[in-house]
Amino acid sequence: MPDISKTALAWTSLGVSIAALGLKYAAWRVTGSIALYSDAIETIINVVAALTGLWALHIASLPPDENHTYGHYKAEYLSAVAEGVLVLMTALVIGREAWIDWQHPSMPDAPLSGILLNGSAGVLNLAWALVLLRAGRAKRSPTLVAAGQHVMSDVWTTIGLVGGFILIPLTGWPWIDALLAGLIALNVLRVGWGMMRESIAALMDEAPDPDTLEAIRQVIAASGRGAIEAHDLRARIVGAMAFVEFHLVVPGSMSVDAAHEICDRIEAALRARIGDALIHIHVEPDRKAKHCGIAIPA
Repeated sequence: MPDISKTALAWTSLGVSIAALGLKYAAWRVTGSIALYSDAIETIINVVAALTGLWALHIASLPPDENHTYGHYKAEYLSAVAEGVLVLMTALVIGREAWIDWQHPSMPDAPLSGILLNGSAGVLNLAWALVLLRAGRAKRSPTLVAAGQHVMSDVWTTIGLVGGFILIPLTGWPWIDALLAGLIALNVLRVGWGMMRESIAALMDEAPDPDTLEAIRQVIAASGRGAIEAHDLRARIVGAMAFVEFHLVVPGSMSVDAAHEICDRIEAALRARIGDALIHIHVEPDRKAKHCGIAIPA
């Protein structure tokens, strides 16, 4: 996939969400189905989330300033949390509508037209969700990943909805419509909670996954020739920026220039492996060795 900026992806996401909303709104209008109405409501959140994502990406791209010396990267997580809150609110609205329709069920009109319109929106969302997820992981963007996960949940909703909606005219059971709407509400609730949980964990500076930490250790060991060991490693990832700090033990007789050269070599190797990173290395003499950190081969 060609390299596309986060902002361009966010703008395209807004356009795709609006197009899908139009198709789902038309499906609801021709059928009067509460399930298709619920699906359209969920897609409204996609539009709002795309707008929020544009704001977050703009703020996150701003350079560090006097009040934010570590940058503005966490704005993307705030956007993902806000989107999660909106999703949870949507679930409550859909659940209420499903309950009302369950008490007073009615057969939807023109079910075939509704299925075709809603299915077209699902195909459009599937293609775009795959693009967002791939780009978000490649660019380490919480905003794009959250948007991709939300759109993909919309795809699964559409698949289940179309499959269930086909049963209504075949069985003559109008209450299936309300049941589908209730299932949509539960799925939206599940997705919203997952989005909030992941973003809050990042805002709390949760450590990277074990594979990332192991990759950092391997890079330090391989590129730290001349040093003795590294210990007290700490790392966190905020959006596209990684923050890494550790203590590097060197021979007590080593010059400042030589120690600085080792640090530069380690930093370059880490950025080549994990991407953009703010790295802090505290150099210590050999008497500070703990013999329990990262051993560096001679």
